[in-house]
This record gives sequence, structure tokens and C-alpha cells, in this order.
Amino acid sequence: MLKKTPLNEIHRQLNAKMVPFAGWEMPVTYPTGVITEHLTVRKNAGLFDVCHMGQILVEGKDALDYIQRLTTNDASTLVPGQVQYTLVCYPEGGVVDDMTVYKLGAERYLFCVNASRCDDDFTWMRSIAGKYGFSCTVENLSSSYGLLALQGPKAAAILAPLANIPLETIKTFHFAPGKVAGIETLISRTGYTGEDGFELYVPRGKSAEVWQALMEAGKAHQLLPIGLGARDTLRLEKKYSLYGHELNDTITPLEAGLGWVTKLDKPDFVGKAVLAQMKQEGVPRRSICLKMQESGIPREGYEVFDGDRKVGIVTSGTMSPSLKQGIAIALVESSAAKAGMLSIDIHGRHRAAAVVKPPFV
Repeated sequence: MLKKTPLNEIHRQLNAKMVPFAGWEMPVTYPTGVITEHLTVRKNAGLFDVCHMGQILVEGKDALDYIQRLTTNDASTLVPGQVQYTLVCYPEGGVVDDMTVYKLGAERYLFCVNASRCDDDFTWMRSIAGKYGFSCTVENLSSSYGLLALQGPKAAAILAPLANIPLETIKTFHFAPGKVAGIETLISRTGYTGEDGFELYVPRGKSAEVWQALMEAGKAHQLLPIGLGARDTLRLEKKYSLYGHELNDTITPLEAGLGWVTKLDKPDFVGKAVLAQMKQEGVPRRSICLKMQESGIPREGYEVFDGDRKVGIVTSGTMSPSLKQGIAIALVESSAAKAGMLSIDIHGRHRAAAVVKPPFV
């Protein structure tokens, strides 16, 4: 039985196409279509139902020490009201999940984790706390939260009349408690599209009320509801990793291009020894951006070649709505990552693709 978000009935009223995703029934697109939804977020603003994401609370006197052992990034730099992108690794260096962590207070942190990984993340996080004897609690609060993402250049203009705090005081990757449409909300200036925007944590039972208030306020700004299809193309254009594609238990943060959130100079964390050795000996694979130079749409699993030699695979690919050109993220041998031109096998034909620097857009 698929789980349903508090907004399921609203999506049905909007004639969304509903699909199974990570154990949830979710809208993949609305009648407007993926391309229109995508371009609307780039030009105006879009509203996403992300109530399927998980929230895990860590609190106690050892909370920071625990998080430092658990995650790759350096949580000691966080101040209350700040958000950090981070990773959790297995001892072998592969990734348990990527997530954001919110510093609520001196001994309180809230993690936002991927829907597909929430149960596994929670089990792993509790096991690490127990293994090392940290004095902190790890609590799964996912059933308490609703989460909406308002994304796009007009997001602030839409949200401002509904919020009881000045949004200009919330910097990127920071958050503040407040009210939206009179409802208690953790207002976070974060997102997964590369545009300015907000992720709004609300009481789960109030999700529909906040959604409707935002859609009403957004009418003058051409706000549209956005499904999972455009969420994927938007993040791909920015080369944002997606677990199960650019990240998994066999792909390390260094291979995924996430060395910038892997702080090998901080005290020991799970997986550090393997990652430090990999950095010293040389990272064997690299995650790269490829832009098609011939017709064809690259898709996950398509093989990548350097001449006649297979050097890797596409981990995510699409026709970019912004560029009107095929784009892909691929995991390839490190030597091939330095090549100017590779090719992708699309339906039995090798089609040229240029190696480009991220982001695509």
C-alpha cells in the first residue's frame, strides 16, 4: 500500500498524474506538463509537495560530537539558524544518504533526509549513536512534519505577504521560526532547483492550508504546482546529486564530486579512513557533466565511451528544457573525465557529447 502525503487529494483535484515513488503516491506532473513546469520555476515560481521527505531529530549533550562522527561535513561550524548540506557514509566509503542538517540550538539538530532512505537512515543513525555510546537521542519525526518547497525568482515576493517575519533577514542556507498564513512554520531558504526559494516545515495536518494560501498568493506571479518530473530536470541542470543515481553505497563522495562537503581534516568520521586513502592514491572514478553534440537523449544506464573504449555510465540524463539539448551526469574513469569529448551509446549508435563544467544552467 502506497503512503499518501497530506496533499494527495489536492493533487487529484488538480488532475495530476500520480505515480509510485519511494513508497509514496506522488504527482509526477500536472496538465501543464513537465517543460512548462520546469520553465515556470526558472522564470517565475513553482510549489512542490515534498511531504514525503523524512525528518530526524538529534538532541542531547553529545549531539554535536555524534554528528561529527556520523557525517562528512564539519558541523562544528554551524550556528543556530544555519543549514548544512552533508553526507553519511558507510565504513567502506559508500554513501548511506545525502541530507541537510538544521542547527536548532546548542544541543538540537534536525536532519532532512531522502524519502527513499528515511527508514534506513534512521536505523543507521541510531546504530552509530549506540555503537559509540553518545549521550543523545535520535528520533524519527517524519509523521509530524509537512514540507512544501516554494522555488523560483518570485518565491520571496509570493511568500512575503504571508510570513510574519522579514524574509530578507533569512540568508541562503539559513532558517528562522515564524508563521506562514498564521501557521507555525520553520522557514528555510533552501531548495533543490538552483533558484532562490524556501522550504517550509509545517505541522503535517496544516500542509493543505499552507499550500492553498501560497497558491492563492501566487496567482499574480504565475505560480504553478510542480511535480517530480520537473523537480528532476531542474536539479539535473544544476548537477545536484540524487541518491540512487549519483550516490549509492558503492559510490564515494569523492567520486561524486562532493569533496567540498567531505572534510578529511576534521576528527574521525565513519568512512574517513577509506576516503583519505582514496584521495591519497587517486580517485578512480569521477562524476562529470556531458552535453550532447548530436541528436539523442541520454538516459540512466547508457554506456559512455572514449573512442571505442567503454569508460563509464550515465547516472542521470534528460532533454534540458532550458537548453533544448540533451544533458547527462555520468560516472566515468578519472582519465576520461579530462577528455574534451566522449560519446554515449544511444540505441546502438555512439553520439558525441562534450565534457562541460557544472552547472549546465
